[in-house]
Amino acid sequence: MIWRTFSGKSIDTPIKKAVENTIVKETKAGYKLKVCIGTDSQVYGKETEFATVIVFLREKHGGFMFIQNDKTKTKYSIKERMLVEVAKSIEIAYELCDLFTKYDVDMEVHADINTNPQFKSNEALREAMGYILGMGFAFKAKPEAFASSSCANKCVN
Repeated sequence: MIWRTFSGKSIDTPIKKAVENTIVKETKAGYKLKVCIGTDSQVYGKETEFATVIVFLREKHGGFMFIQNDKTKTKYSIKERMLVEVAKSIEIAYELCDLFTKYDVDMEVHADINTNPQFKSNEALREAMGYILGMGFAFKAKPEAFASSSCANKCVN
């Protein structure tokens, strides 16, 4: 997996080390951090592109994010695609969760799933929420799920 910053700078260290270095640096600078992880996707013809983001929020001092994109030719129903997005977010959250515990950083997993039953993505809400909460992570869905619906959304080409 290739990760980058929002400015496009490649992250050359393994993502876990990069996140740990970031937590240490930001904490030393006096910031209280919160991390939100989310994934969004877009279908372009026969390809589906996913963008997963790790958003670092500095309490009352803005934030920044790390981004990872990948593409597949797998065809998904809307529900399957929403659950793949959640699985990608959980995979990263699980890989990093011991760091968040070690450094006492709050973390949430954001799902780009609408809480309004009139939207197609809502079909996946119950399963996604159960999956995320079952893994022991805090969960946010639209409209509070800015990591997936705003940040990752901007990073899907």
